[in-house]
Amino acid sequence: FEELKTFGSIFGFLFNSKELKSLGDNDLRRCCTNFVNKFTHGKSADVDLDDFVSELKVLQMTLPNTFMSADQIFEFVRDADCYLNVSIAYRILLTVPVTVASAERSFSKLKLLKNYLRSTMSQERLNGLAMCCIEKNMLDSIDLDTLIDDFASKNARKSRFT
Repeated sequence: FEELKTFGSIFGFLFNSKELKSLGDNDLRRCCTNFVNKFTHGKSADVDLDDFVSELKVLQMTLPNTFMSADQIFEFVRDADCYLNVSIAYRILLTVPVTVASAERSFSKLKLLKNYLRSTMSQERLNGLAMCCIEKNMLDSIDLDTLIDDFASKNARKSRFT
């Protein structure tokens, strides 16, 4: 829940149209400054602060008075095609939960493997199986016949006697 609080403090003003429209000029600038500071590395920033603030002020005026969620606002911004910095901010907002969920799925798979096979498995084998489950897409693209032939040629234990 601590991560959720941090996520809310950075992106909270972008969650829905009600939150966005309720901000005054000073609060909007403070929220934008916090956002820009979090997504700046050295002298490189994902969004320009002044442009971001001005685009959000215009967006506050142009958004319909109906309640809109973050993904609906992103669709509105993308269709308008004139809010470059706001579009970047919403893409970041809508991408972050996906990256967190994939890490949670990885640990969930590891937990299932460990509970099922705990007594018969070494740590090295557990790590290997976890990587196979986590990286299933990559594993599916590997040609198993080539892999088996390569393994068999390197580990030939039988000697041919003539």
